[in-house]
Amino acid sequence: QFQLVESGGGVVQPGESLRLSCVVSEYTSDIYAIGWFRQAPGRGREAVACIASNGAIAFYANSVEGRFTISRDGDNNTVHLQMNNLDADDTGIYYCAAALTPWYVGSQASTFRDWGLGTLVTVSS
Repeated sequence: QFQLVESGGGVVQPGESLRLSCVVSEYTSDIYAIGWFRQAPGRGREAVACIASNGAIAFYANSVEGRFTISRDGDNNTVHLQMNNLDADDTGIYYCAAALTPWYVGSQASTFRDWGLGTLVTVSS
């Protein structure tokens, strides 16, 4: 089982930016992709973005495309989520997860096996 640890959450005002990081304990060839998901209070888990292990972008949610950028730092086993122009609807707990089969679907949480504990993002004026 792979360990994933998120960091970088915090409280920001609308229009500001945050950069989340997901450190993977050991980035081996067993990992096909890393995805970011979020869960707002009282809502279900939502897929945000996903990057394949070869660096290809597998998915962006319509609600974040153009504002969020997912990237991978291979030297440090880290996947980042740069979030710009944040608004209140971006508030929630952000989780990263690892897909361990080639049949993953970037927008489907059920196709990701190993999960971090999450980092809280609050956007409020």
